[in-house]
Amino acid sequence: MDPDPLISVVIPVKNGDSWLNETIPAILNQELDGVIEIIVIDSGSTDETLFILSKFPVHIISIEPEEFNHGLTRNLGVSLAKGKFVVMTVQDAKPISQFWLQQLLDGFTDDTVAGVCGQQIVPHHVDMNPVEWYRPISKPEIRKYYFPVTEVFKQLSAQDQLSLCRWDNVNAMYRRDLLTLIPFRKTDFAEDALWARDTLMAGYAIVYNPAAQVEHYHQEDFQFAFKRNFIVRYHFYKYFGAVPSPSNRFIQFLKTVKLLIKERNIPFSQKLDWLKYNYRNQRAVARSNDIILKSISKGSDEQLDDYYRQISKLIPQALKLEKSR
Repeated sequence: MDPDPLISVVIPVKNGDSWLNETIPAILNQELDGVIEIIVIDSGSTDETLFILSKFPVHIISIEPEEFNHGLTRNLGVSLAKGKFVVMTVQDAKPISQFWLQQLLDGFTDDTVAGVCGQQIVPHHVDMNPVEWYRPISKPEIRKYYFPVTEVFKQLSAQDQLSLCRWDNVNAMYRRDLLTLIPFRKTDFAEDALWARDTLMAGYAIVYNPAAQVEHYHQEDFQFAFKRNFIVRYHFYKYFGAVPSPSNRFIQFLKTVKLLIKERNIPFSQKLDWLKYNYRNQRAVARSNDIILKSISKGSDEQLDDYYRQISKLIPQALKLEKSR
């Protein structure tokens, strides 16, 4: 009889053939004193996703596209998991080392810890936006947030609560027993941040270990940047009461120029292309923030909800990147 897995990795997928040939082996090749199982939940892929997955020892669950929900689909994965710990990640996130899972495990220092969240990084690849490249300022340190007296957490400002709950299901590990006790909510977005708040409110601890890193990058156009930012900020406002800060595009532009100038290995013509790319996307983010701020200033949550219903009809999907490396 095969031993029960120590860790179950749950991955929602849809049309992920550009990434899965790298993502799945990187997970299976982890250095770990325990068994790993991978549960893939496919919601109607029409590319080569299922063919690629058939080459690996993974459990594939298929659901209809309209059944997908950021919270409930992940709860489905948890219900099928056999591991003591459950990892949530996505099809286009690749662990940067063979010790990624162990680094997440290292954050479970005592029984109060319900989950450990790692870090997303953008590697220094020529086909990825250099403004987003990973540039660590200091050595990553583990941070633990724990409120045995939950009233202390409740008294924090909306922005402070959100800052503590910047949880991320691109790279997170959970104790399965607590994940069944505190499941993800049914929501179109921000199921991870909501889970973190629910967990702190329930008197458990959450831990961030930025040493547990995955490569994750989205190539964006104006519509992707606009929709994604609007959806993120809408949910943060609705769930936390956090209001986006007005965008200072001039300062953002100067910072972008400064970063690009420093990168001596990028040809001038490519720097110009990346400058245009970032300017365009910063304009998209500023536009979506302005819509939210104007609706809030008018006291019109109904208008904001209408905007959201229009924008979320087509929730943005990551653009497939033609890799040149």
